[in-house]
Amino acid sequence: MEDITFKALVIANEIDLNQIAIHFGIRKKYTWEQPLIIRNNVLKKLYDRGVDSLQQVLIFSFGSIVFVNHESKEEIHVFLKFLQTLDQGLKLKQVYRYADDYSLHIGEIERMELTDEHVIVSEFEFFLPELIATVLAKSVALEKIEEQLEQIQDRLEEMIDRLEKGRMRVGNKQLAQMTARIVRHEYNTLAYIMILDKPEITWNHSSAGSFYEEMMDFYELNDRYNILKSKTDSLYHILEGFTNISHSIRGLFVEWIVVILIVIEVVISLLQIAGWVPSH
Repeated sequence: MEDITFKALVIANEIDLNQIAIHFGIRKKYTWEQPLIIRNNVLKKLYDRGVDSLQQVLIFSFGSIVFVNHESKEEIHVFLKFLQTLDQGLKLKQVYRYADDYSLHIGEIERMELTDEHVIVSEFEFFLPELIATVLAKSVALEKIEEQLEQIQDRLEEMIDRLEKGRMRVGNKQLAQMTARIVRHEYNTLAYIMILDKPEITWNHSSAGSFYEEMMDFYELNDRYNILKSKTDSLYHILEGFTNISHSIRGLFVEWIVVILIVIEVVISLLQIAGWVPSH
C-alpha cells in the first residue's frame, strides 16, 4: 500500500457540520465530537475526476479540516472555495497559517514508529486515517489558541506596564473585554476542541484506543491542554487583581468627592456666620 498523506488546516473558529451535511444529502445529526467525512462520489463530483478509495476530507466542528491523500493544492483550494459558498463567513486568505503535514507508512516493523513527519505501522487498519486526522485537527486548533493566548498575555502585560508607571485607572469596558477574551479562549479550549474526549471508535476497538493514546502523547495534546488551562487560571487571577485595584480607586475617588463636598459645606457655613455670604 502506498503512503497516505494528511494536511490539517484551521479555517474557522467554528463550523456548522449539520448545515454542510444537509447540502451533501447526509441526514445524520452530527454532535461536536464527530467529524463530517466527505469521500467517494461527493469528491468525484466536486473535483470532476476519479478519486482513490482513501481520498477524503474530514471537517471538525471546532474549525479544523484535514485533507487525506490530497496531493494537489488546487484540489484543496477547490474544496475550500466550495465550503465558502456554504458559509460566507469563512476567510481563506491565511488558511495555511495554522497547518500540519503528516503521512502514514505501512512497513515490516515489530512496533509502531512515530516521528514528527510520519507514523509507520505494520499493517493498515480502517480506523487509522480518522484517528490520525483527529489528532492533527486538534493539534493545529491548539496551535491557533496558543497564539491567541499569547496575544491576551501581551495585552495584560501592557496593562501591567501602565500600572507600574502609576496609571492606575482601568475602565470597566476594558476589563469586560479582557474577561470576555479569556472566557472565549477557555471555552474554545475546554468545551469545543474537547482535548480530553476520545473518538467513539476508540471505545469499540482496543487497538484503536492504544493507537490514539500514543498519537495523543506524541503530540503532547494533554500536556499542552494542561499548560493552557494553567495559564488561563493565572490570567483570571491577574485580571481579578486589576478589578480589585480599579474598584479600590473608584471607591477612593468617591470618598474624596464626599470629603470635598463636606469641606465646601463647612466653608460656606463659616462664611455665612462671618456675614461674608448671605444665608438663604
